[in-house]
Amino acid sequence: MLQPELAEKIVREVQRLISEEIIVVNTDGTIMASTRQERVGSFHEGAFITSKQKKKLIITEKETPQLKGVKAGINLPIFFQHEVIGVIGITGDPESVTPFGEIIRKMTELLISENYFGEQFEYHSRAMETFVLEWLQAKEPSSDLLERARALTINLDLKRTAVVIELGERKFPLTRNVWSSILNSFSQNKNDVVTRSGNERIIVLIHSSDSVQLTNLKSRLEQFLQFIQNSFGIAAYAGVGQCAPPPNLHLSYAQAERALKMARKTRKIVFDEELTLEMITGELAPEVKAEYIQRTIGPILNERDLLDTLAELFKQNHSLKNTAQSLHIHINTLHYRLKKVDELTGLNPNTIHDLFCLYLAVLFLDE
Repeated sequence: MLQPELAEKIVREVQRLISEEIIVVNTDGTIMASTRQERVGSFHEGAFITSKQKKKLIITEKETPQLKGVKAGINLPIFFQHEVIGVIGITGDPESVTPFGEIIRKMTELLISENYFGEQFEYHSRAMETFVLEWLQAKEPSSDLLERARALTINLDLKRTAVVIELGERKFPLTRNVWSSILNSFSQNKNDVVTRSGNERIIVLIHSSDSVQLTNLKSRLEQFLQFIQNSFGIAAYAGVGQCAPPPNLHLSYAQAERALKMARKTRKIVFDEELTLEMITGELAPEVKAEYIQRTIGPILNERDLLDTLAELFKQNHSLKNTAQSLHIHINTLHYRLKKVDELTGLNPNTIHDLFCLYLAVLFLDE
């Protein structure tokens, strides 16, 4: 419970309040941390007595020769869950340091409690993350997975909708407290599963049914993402899979991953069942897309004006008038550029087949 690293942290924190010498001692009387490094590892009989008697011990100058390794001051037992786990000692005139005693002890016990529950959160968080990732990869849960599910009180027999939330860029990694606040804030019922995935993602497996309303789910997710934005200044977006029975949960997760690719562009919540063309393009390997770009618009990759013209043409739904106006060019200039695209690529923007080929190429280039 009381490790050297934590003991040193306690000494550093207490030093902010008082300038006197501080020691933290384990229940065997061995000094674990001190403002004076040479005292670390030595025996402190006063602290040993304090831990056994479970009460404060004041040591005066006259009493120091009678006890091994002590100095005048006050020794206070540190309690955690009603048990003494160590002693904190403050060196100095007992009359001067005693008034600080109770404040110092309470502060120390709060630090220990915070550290303990933080460790518990980290342990549970890692266990949940590992379990969920294995669960999503297993088409048929093993006996070990079933046992761990029971330990984590997770019902594997429910229909669920997988959601993958990705956090936007930030300057610093999220602290333990921030992660705890985020994961605990999701408005969930007892059968929802929420876990972090690395330092950038959150996986949510929502207990749902075929009749679950997309609007209700979207509203819950919007509130959650808004909380993250408002509380921590972090933009977040999400991909949502379709409701799936237990054997097909991995498919819902794959759909959520696919929807997330589109969500990265829009910075919004994207539902897989709303995807159309993206269902196909999202499955293509980057190498295939790169080769497709070269085969189609490869000859004009260095022609910035032509690429911008195509991009704006698609943005304006092939309206030549609106495209020319948006680009601030004459309509004849637009016709000239489209003709040049045809000459260099062999793809005519005025035919449906070639136009679609060009659209895909620009889409992949955007990625």
